[in-house]
Amino acid sequence: MSKQFSDLGINEKLQKSLADLKISVPTDIQKKCIPVVLNKKEDLVVLAKTGTGKTAAFGLPLIQLIDTKNTAVQAVILAPTRELAQQIHTNLESFASHTPTISIAAVCGGIPIKPQIERLKIATHVVVATPGRLVDLVKREAINIKNLKYLVLDEADEMVSALKEDLDTIIEGIPKSRRTLLFTATMPGTIKQLVQNYMSKHVIHVEADMSTLGHQGIDHKYVVVEPIEKLDVLLHFLNTKEGQRGIIFCKTKAAVNKLAKNLAINKFSSGAIHGSLSQGIRDRIMGQFREGHIDILVATDLAARGIDVKEIEYVVNYHLPDTYDAYVHRSGRTARAGANGLSLTILQKEEVAEIADFEKELGIVFNKYKKADAQSIEENNTLLWAKKIFKTKPNREVSEEFKTKVKTIFHHLTKEELVEKILANYLSQAATINSKPDDSKR
Repeated sequence: MSKQFSDLGINEKLQKSLADLKISVPTDIQKKCIPVVLNKKEDLVVLAKTGTGKTAAFGLPLIQLIDTKNTAVQAVILAPTRELAQQIHTNLESFASHTPTISIAAVCGGIPIKPQIERLKIATHVVVATPGRLVDLVKREAINIKNLKYLVLDEADEMVSALKEDLDTIIEGIPKSRRTLLFTATMPGTIKQLVQNYMSKHVIHVEADMSTLGHQGIDHKYVVVEPIEKLDVLLHFLNTKEGQRGIIFCKTKAAVNKLAKNLAINKFSSGAIHGSLSQGIRDRIMGQFREGHIDILVATDLAARGIDVKEIEYVVNYHLPDTYDAYVHRSGRTARAGANGLSLTILQKEEVAEIADFEKELGIVFNKYKKADAQSIEENNTLLWAKKIFKTKPNREVSEEFKTKVKTIFHHLTKEELVEKILANYLSQAATINSKPDDSKR
């Protein structure tokens, strides 16, 4: 079953773990990276889109290369966010399920540092960390990285731009003889500079099939809206995806909060994450999303890193991202592990011209998504209103006497007649509201 991984040099214990995980066929990036990490000595730069199996590409050979008799920290894997670090740690633990002598720890910001200090008192071979927390632990002398053999930078393009100072501090404090493995979805100038400054002169470059693999299975679409109808168009789209899971990206924390509130008002199964929320809240919402208790996640770009959920059917760019890199990372949350997915971008008229630039830079094609007409929007809003009524909990504080008075007014009506009257009343009120210009409601 695991023959192809054995061809790459992966040992039997790791093959057993892969079989347990029902992973039998290595991805393109795994085929290219694993033999290089296992058999070569040079630094490695890997250009691969998200969702291509990068964690196994470096995780499997690293676990195999660790000398478990040596109690020093031998490998550090750096990730830009706690969510991604936790995901990597979980994956490494599952890969090492038949290698119990290896010790892997996760040390990330946003949670108390003392339990992490205690954990590091136990012999640890591999540490998965966010840069800021690792710097803090080094300063407190809670971790010794002076004997490090391997440094992995995952999603380095995001790390360099957001966390450069911490990264510089870490790289200056580890042996020059260590081996560095750098994984990135894009190759901006900052990454090229990092490779030049901190990696050996003889670097092996590996690239997945960037023209197709990173976007494989993703249907890229855009819809053009007026500012006042943006929310209504989104709500209509979400109603067509009921029961499916998706992520909606906003540019700012304020926009995330505002949209999440609107989704909650309209009784969508949703949650929100951004950098200003406490780590406990972010972990709880991420857990609910991973386990399928909520269907929709509203997020900022950085907060959504590390979301490796296979069943994400769609991604919505509620705001066009500022960079091509951000679009790659956003759209890469869907169509994972060989699945198909939709990446829908909601645009205003003045932004449409930018689509051609995204197509040219990323080598993808955007198709136009047909916007719902006014009647469909109105019908959808009516259905959302009905759903709100259905999900409203009874007010237990209303006296039985008053309830009886209300029931008396309606008691001659059949259920069908009551529904018709309530619906007519709602439509009449909605028509009155819509006839009044009110930009504030959006």
